[in-house]
Amino acid sequence: MGSKNKLKRFKENETFTNVIQPSREEILDGFKLKGDWKAFFKNENPIILELGCGKGEYTVELAKRNPNKNYIGIDIKGARFWKGAKDAQEKGLGNVAFLRTQIELIDLLFGQHEVDDIWITFPDPQIKYKRTKHRLTNPIFLKKYQHILKTDGVVNLKTDSEFMHGYTLGLLQGLGHEIRYSNHDVYKNAGSPPEVLEIQTFYENQYLEKGKPITYIQFRINN
Repeated sequence: MGSKNKLKRFKENETFTNVIQPSREEILDGFKLKGDWKAFFKNENPIILELGCGKGEYTVELAKRNPNKNYIGIDIKGARFWKGAKDAQEKGLGNVAFLRTQIELIDLLFGQHEVDDIWITFPDPQIKYKRTKHRLTNPIFLKKYQHILKTDGVVNLKTDSEFMHGYTLGLLQGLGHEIRYSNHDVYKNAGSPPEVLEIQTFYENQYLEKGKPITYIQFRINN
């Protein structure tokens, strides 16, 4: 994507009512929506996050299917989620928001037990050892998710990475968390929820064209 296109998208994001772009200082000084996201959505409906939402396709499609739930796509790349924000705005989806921030700050953005569920779709597996701290299912991130999730909240991990799938399963078992469902090839093995099978992102279609199996885990983080 050219720099002109990026600039245009950044400027357009600033006009969208469904895009929140706090500075790091705003977050560290006490983010105003932390614990009060229902005031943003103007309802008491459940709040679901998509972490590393990319173009925002999953966030928007889940919101269309579930109008009685609020969805927030989170990504540091605003030029990428511009598409999802624009789609949601044009479709009049009042239950969608996009938050431009680092996922490492998630526990400073949401209050304790404020979030109902989390989706992690096609994250970078961060295979190199020195990148482990950025892996979205590492123990540090799991603790952050545990803090913001309701006690019965679940995390959904959908990925094309066998490494990420295996790493996460092993970690969850080792830490004694509840693996509610696991499938190492969702399109070959029956049983995955409809939203796993029926919503396909731009990147997922590329992986499927290459013949890569798509995996899925749903888990709950025990106290």
